[in-house]
Amino acid sequence: MYIDSDHPAVAKKAAELVRDCTSEEDRVKACFEFVRDAIKHSADYKLNPVTCKASDVLEHGTGYCYAKSHLLAALLRSIGIPAGLCYQRLSIGGDGGPYCLHGLNAVYLQRYGWYRVDARGNKATVNAQFVPPMEQLAFPIKDENERDLPEIWAEPLPIIVDALTSFATVEEVAKNLPDVQLVGAAILLGQA
Repeated sequence: MYIDSDHPAVAKKAAELVRDCTSEEDRVKACFEFVRDAIKHSADYKLNPVTCKASDVLEHGTGYCYAKSHLLAALLRSIGIPAGLCYQRLSIGGDGGPYCLHGLNAVYLQRYGWYRVDARGNKATVNAQFVPPMEQLAFPIKDENERDLPEIWAEPLPIIVDALTSFATVEEVAKNLPDVQLVGAAILLGQA
C-alpha cells in the first residue's frame, strides 16, 4: 500500500534510472543515489507536504527518512530486486534522550545477501554510501539506548505510518517522531 511499486510513475522512474546499468549492483546504486541525492529530506529542507506513500515522495520530491525508504523499496521492487524496510533507534540530539526511530532499507544482493543502505540524504555530518559488502549508513550506534533493529519489514511499521499521516506539517512530525521502548533485550513498539 505505502510501498506502491506498481504505481506507473514509480515504475517509469525506476526503468529510467537503470536504463544504462549493466549489473544488479549498478541498478541498486542508481536507485539508491537518486533517492539519497534527488529527494530532499523534509526536516533538513523544512519542506511540506509530509509524504508517506512512495509515489507521493516521488511526486513531491521530499520525505522524512521513513518516506525516502518507502520510495527506495518501491523503486527496487519495481525492477524485481527484493527490498525491505529497517529501523534504527537513535538519539534525537545525538547525545542521550529523547530517542526516535530512523528509517532505512535492506536490499537483497545476489552476491552478498541482505545488505542495508541508508538513503536519508547526505550533509556535512552524514555520509551514507552504497559500498557492498561494507555498510556505510548515515548514523552509527553511539550509546546503550540506541539500537540497530534487526528485522527487515515488508511494509512500514504502523507507528511510522501514523506519524506520517497524522500530522499536516514537517514541524508537527518533528515534534512527534516515533520511538520504541527498550525493555531489557526486548523492544516494545509504540509511540514515545
